[in-house]
Amino acid sequence: MIHAFLLATAAVVLAEMGDKTQLLAMAFATRFRWHTVLWAVCAATLVNHLLAVAVGNVVTQFLPLAWIKLAAAASFILFALWTIRGDSLGEDTHKGGRGPFWTVAIAFFIAEMGDKTQLMTIALAAEEAVRIGGVGWVAKVRQIVPVWMGTTCGMLIADAFGIVVGIGLHRHIPETAIKWIAALCFAGFGLLGLHEALDLLLPHDVTLHHAALAAGGLVVPASMWFIARRTAERRSGSSSADPADAPDRSIE
Repeated sequence: MIHAFLLATAAVVLAEMGDKTQLLAMAFATRFRWHTVLWAVCAATLVNHLLAVAVGNVVTQFLPLAWIKLAAAASFILFALWTIRGDSLGEDTHKGGRGPFWTVAIAFFIAEMGDKTQLMTIALAAEEAVRIGGVGWVAKVRQIVPVWMGTTCGMLIADAFGIVVGIGLHRHIPETAIKWIAALCFAGFGLLGLHEALDLLLPHDVTLHHAALAAGGLVVPASMWFIARRTAERRSGSSSADPADAPDRSIE
């Protein structure tokens, strides 16, 4: 249980670096008290990730271990590419008519729906259910609670970091470097997971996939570099086309 808790915590801390929910924490920290933001993040994450671990637990009843490992490994590689692509806050995060706590909690709950940290929670819960096994309430608690608590703690740690950044350290932290470190860690976990899954799926005398995985160690970082470059070009073009940059043609 401790292993599952620590793995879930570390995975979500990495996933949240540069994620839109961390950007939300930064934005809200400039408007509301930091402890209000953190409590709201905790409440929203507890509900959202409970749904995720329940879904992940149910999935194990229909898929064998090798396929679950394969899906989890592939998802880690997708998380690496997703992290490099980055997120942005496309709209004003302040919603009028609600108190600060509910404003932040509702925004975080909606932002987490379908986000990579929620999908990762589903994958981790599925893998833990297969690893522990068993039936009955005691087994389900052992399968669900460590992942649920671990992903929630990971979210709080990452978003607490985001809150600190939002309060005053944003200009002194290289966000690009943080994203690359997190993304490379995800890619490494994904490739190792693919190796384990393919070893289970393929006959023992088949080793051709080892060379393919080694090639993947070059292809995945290259793909990350390409995505980072295209994302930077797109954002640069979007900034240059901002109407606010157009000359003022008003009649004086």
